[in-house]
Amino acid sequence: MSINKLFSEELKVVNIGSPSFKNDYEKQEIEYIHLNWAPPASGNLQILNQLSQIRPYMDKIHKANEQAVQKIKAAEARLIAVKKAYDVIPNMSKNTILHAGPPIEFKKMAGPMRGAIIGALIYEGLAKNEKEAIKLAESGDIEFDSAHHHDAVGPMAGIISASMPVHVLYNIIDKNYSYCTINEGLGKVLRYGANSEDVIKRLKWIEHTFQPVMNEALILSGGIDVKSIITQALHMGDECHNRNKASSALFLREIATHVLSTQFTDQEKKEVIEFIKNNEHYFLNLSMPYCKLALDSARNIKYSTVVIAMSRNGVDFGIQLAHSNTWYKAPANYVKGLMFPGFNEDDAAPDIGDSAITETCGIGGFAMGGAPAIVQFVGGVVKQAFDYSKEMHEITAGRHQVFTLPPLDFMPTAVGIEMTKVLETGILPIINTGMAHKDAGVGQVGAGLVHPPMACFEKALKGFLEELKEDNK
Repeated sequence: MSINKLFSEELKVVNIGSPSFKNDYEKQEIEYIHLNWAPPASGNLQILNQLSQIRPYMDKIHKANEQAVQKIKAAEARLIAVKKAYDVIPNMSKNTILHAGPPIEFKKMAGPMRGAIIGALIYEGLAKNEKEAIKLAESGDIEFDSAHHHDAVGPMAGIISASMPVHVLYNIIDKNYSYCTINEGLGKVLRYGANSEDVIKRLKWIEHTFQPVMNEALILSGGIDVKSIITQALHMGDECHNRNKASSALFLREIATHVLSTQFTDQEKKEVIEFIKNNEHYFLNLSMPYCKLALDSARNIKYSTVVIAMSRNGVDFGIQLAHSNTWYKAPANYVKGLMFPGFNEDDAAPDIGDSAITETCGIGGFAMGGAPAIVQFVGGVVKQAFDYSKEMHEITAGRHQVFTLPPLDFMPTAVGIEMTKVLETGILPIINTGMAHKDAGVGQVGAGLVHPPMACFEKALKGFLEELKEDNK
């Protein structure tokens, strides 16, 4: 074809990659097709080289990831008890305080976590006031550890001390347990670093009234099927991280008659029922340990690159893969979204909490397409929620056939975040979450969306490759 003939014909334009040329085409009224393409690993030669080095092991990796996803999907959780942490959580001592996220020293902790620890020490009677609590926390006499190391999770600061009642979940398939504190409700609460007298009083009520009533009710119930409630709630507009209206109501329906059947006074039973009824986020502290229990069932699967924990302590964001217990950490990002009246972005602490365990299991931000009302809380538009739920399938190893999203034609949620797919595509997991004030005790200042740092996945790839080489010497 002559060059004159080529330029005399109608142009058929395909724009690849960068969208910056699209405006010119539109101004000239030229029809075009845009191909949303980027080079693998964003063109990072070091990451591309590392990815190429694991190619010979891809058959083993795929089989391991299939096994991990099947384990996660098969988990069946029952809420069987509410007990004091010291009585049920493994390796919990009277001087142990568990926290959200990867391990961190007290002196390096973010304001909300330090404030919550001060409150926990006062609550436990180990300190009389803030000054004594700080002195004790800095003394070395208190053992601080990640809740994840003890089969537990907690929202925001995630503090668990010995006397605090915890939900006890049991996986009837793999016979493992998980634990989470009782959600205190909204306002000034311990998980945001508040430690005033009314916060301690509420915690004491949970310990002395709520715990014994709820535990007896659970004995009478024979256990509550948490997975079934999540499944139903996803069809009722919840995503079971920041929206728990339906799930909390469904849980109350399941437990209420058993509470009424306990041997406690009418006043005590009324207080327990009203506490759950008035707390729309109650179920968050059940969806989180469900996800923890399900993901832990996939631990120690050799060659698996499936992510089984994403967690933040207000300083670092950490992930763990199914093949090992190593934390791969990077500085936590800041949440972007809607600020409450009177606050701005400078007031917020970096991303904090264990609640990203929900996204790790395929709900929360991954299920926003089934909970369009959530966009009013975290910012954005409904289409964005739909797009996120679809996009997450590009970075996961499976689909959760039980967890489906009606607004997207009952599309299964994406499950099994796959480390190499994140790096190859450049697509990061989406998390919707609350924002804590950077100072202890102020509370929640907003809500929005956040991603893990890509550096976590880059470090995970490097660590995985080193272990592969060591195992195959």
